[in-house]
Amino acid sequence: MARDPEGRHALVTGGGTGIGAAIASALADAGARVTITGRREAPLRATAGDRMRWQLMDVTDEDSVARGFAAAEAAAGPVDILIANAGIAETAPLGRTSLELWRRVQSANVEGVFLCLRAVIDAMAARGWGRVVIVSSVAGLKGFRYGSAYAASKHAVLGLMKCAAEEVLKTGVTVNALCPGYVATPIVEENIARVMARSGRSRAEAEAIFAAENPFGRLIRPEEVAAAALWLCGPDSGAVTGQAIPISGGPL
Repeated sequence: MARDPEGRHALVTGGGTGIGAAIASALADAGARVTITGRREAPLRATAGDRMRWQLMDVTDEDSVARGFAAAEAAAGPVDILIANAGIAETAPLGRTSLELWRRVQSANVEGVFLCLRAVIDAMAARGWGRVVIVSSVAGLKGFRYGSAYAASKHAVLGLMKCAAEEVLKTGVTVNALCPGYVATPIVEENIARVMARSGRSRAEAEAIFAAENPFGRLIRPEEVAAAALWLCGPDSGAVTGQAIPISGGPL
């Protein structure tokens, strides 16, 4: 008998780069049939290679999500594992946070997870097995300056996760969230470049600012987040559900 996630169909949103790409690769290495989705074709093609399917999908668009899941399931079967990773990180002082910025962040980080979770949760429960892993953030567990829209979205998605986990208790479906600190991803690279441009700091100096936010003083590797996601999708994780798991490099 195959051991989970071997042979399962895993769909990873935002799977072209960063944490999503690392999780997709880990699942493919473990024998899952992987579909990665995102809004940009080039990174999806590059990450997928000949090991995964890729599908253009915008998690903020209800019709795009419906089409994306339908196409993925037509090609590779029902989705057994959902990695809800797609999201954006925009920050601004609260007094200068426009309603447009606020809504843009909530749309991607909360509504996008809701739409994807809604697309699979009942079918997973009916089949008696499923794994949902939401990539949240330590910002879902605490606040930080200038991060009102982002932190609110990550707090909200943890509430969604806990409600979903309660709804599918005893069905064989688990729903959990990972809450990484600062990870070496393209989003953090953009922030490092922004600091360099604004302050004249070197790259090493700018990176150190973000690394210092993690208690152990370095950026987290995407593969470290992927290892936790892989375990949550594995054969001995069925007793863990409704949990927000920090991957923060130390106590929060």
